[in-house]
Amino acid sequence: MSQNDLDPRHLETLDRDLDRLSSLEQATAYVGRSNVGLGIAFVFILIVAAATGLMLGDANNTVIVVIAAAFGAYMALNIGANDVANNMGPAVGANAMSMGFAIVVAAIFESAGALIAGGDVVSTIAKGIISPTTMATSSMFIAAMLSALLASALWVNLATWIGAPVSTTHAVVGGVMGAGIAAAGFAAVNWAQMSAIAASWVISPMLGGLIAAGFLWFIKSRIIYRDDKIAAARVWVPVLVGIMGGAFAAYLSVKGLKKLIKIDLTDAIMIGVAVALLLWLVMIPVVRRQSRGLENRNKSLKVLFAIPLIVSAALLSFAHGANDVANAVGPLAAIVQASTSGDFTQAVSIPFWVMIIGAFGISFGLFLFGPKLIRMVGSQITKLNPMRAYCVALSAAITVIVASGLGLPVSSTHIAIGGVFGVGFFREWDTERRLRRAKAVTPDAPRVGAAERRRRKLVRRSHFMTIIAAWVITVPAAATLSGVLFIAINRMIG
Repeated sequence: MSQNDLDPRHLETLDRDLDRLSSLEQATAYVGRSNVGLGIAFVFILIVAAATGLMLGDANNTVIVVIAAAFGAYMALNIGANDVANNMGPAVGANAMSMGFAIVVAAIFESAGALIAGGDVVSTIAKGIISPTTMATSSMFIAAMLSALLASALWVNLATWIGAPVSTTHAVVGGVMGAGIAAAGFAAVNWAQMSAIAASWVISPMLGGLIAAGFLWFIKSRIIYRDDKIAAARVWVPVLVGIMGGAFAAYLSVKGLKKLIKIDLTDAIMIGVAVALLLWLVMIPVVRRQSRGLENRNKSLKVLFAIPLIVSAALLSFAHGANDVANAVGPLAAIVQASTSGDFTQAVSIPFWVMIIGAFGISFGLFLFGPKLIRMVGSQITKLNPMRAYCVALSAAITVIVASGLGLPVSSTHIAIGGVFGVGFFREWDTERRLRRAKAVTPDAPRVGAAERRRRKLVRRSHFMTIIAAWVITVPAAATLSGVLFIAINRMIG
């Protein structure tokens, strides 16, 4: 261990101001005003409802499907406002992307994921939470799905308003569960599946946090704390980019391209290994070229991680669009099938026009209301730079692959936020460790009091508690709201 490693001047600078926010582009700031944004969102919902009515004409239950389409558009807007922040927040917080650029990239790749690789068959409604056969009539089933859709959208809307990133999939699951209980009693719920989902509340963020913290430790020990940081970066950055490329290749093979081609987990991992090796070889000369003339300091390293971080944010958005959008509009697809054919017990295939509602709704929701959560995830939980944001993005891809291999249902939202917390808490631990080392070398240094130590915390405890509380109550809150809505809606259409 060198003297430089113990020198307090080389300790990582503490974050003194977590309130620093990224500036928004003028257009985004304008539409982000509450009245303007709400007005545009309302017009979008009306257009979706009108277009659905014109498309269906005098078909059976046209009014019901039009209402369901409006609810689906409302839900898609909320996904864009809340869920997408988890993919773009770290890159924006690390200043690798501007807010406007992030919104454009997310809108393109979320829509591409939904329209190209989304729309897979939903074999059991909302991941098998309830059995459609427990419903007495098709109208009761339609009422349950309407209630689930509206309740989950309302809950995600509330969570966005209070600044809590929550899982929209869990909100849908809670909504379906609550409507199922109200319609057919507790026996209608698949409690084994619900137990697995509840376990994912803990597994997803912890696994994401541990993986993100592990990679940050590796970057610090192998690059940042080295005497010659640039030489170390030339060795390890190609390896890290290769790992990221391989992880995302496997991630997209497993989760993002199911509709286009069926790939099992073993083949996906082999694809990932091949891509990782190829990228590693390609990046060796690229990193050498990028690193020429860079000063031997931490700030110079950010240049080498910026492009991989942008690419990872785009790929996360594509995979999110391919998966979570289908889950969110699943109830709408079930309503369409039950209303047009009367069959509500078989597998539900999501129509292309339903996916279009999801894709465009996410884009509008992101543009109108997304910056609030993007800022919170990217800069208000803990301070992110490109290296830390890289660790968050990589942990999201790896955690999904590991969870798929173990058969665990996980939330991409929980993984990403867990990764942000993971790098923040690791930095707190690492800073304290290095301060203790410095104190051992210079015992006469002034002691840091308890109040100052609390002020130096690198993770906002208030955001931590708000997010954890929102995660815990998402399913019961959506379920309760959905049950109440079902009673009212079933009386109206029953």
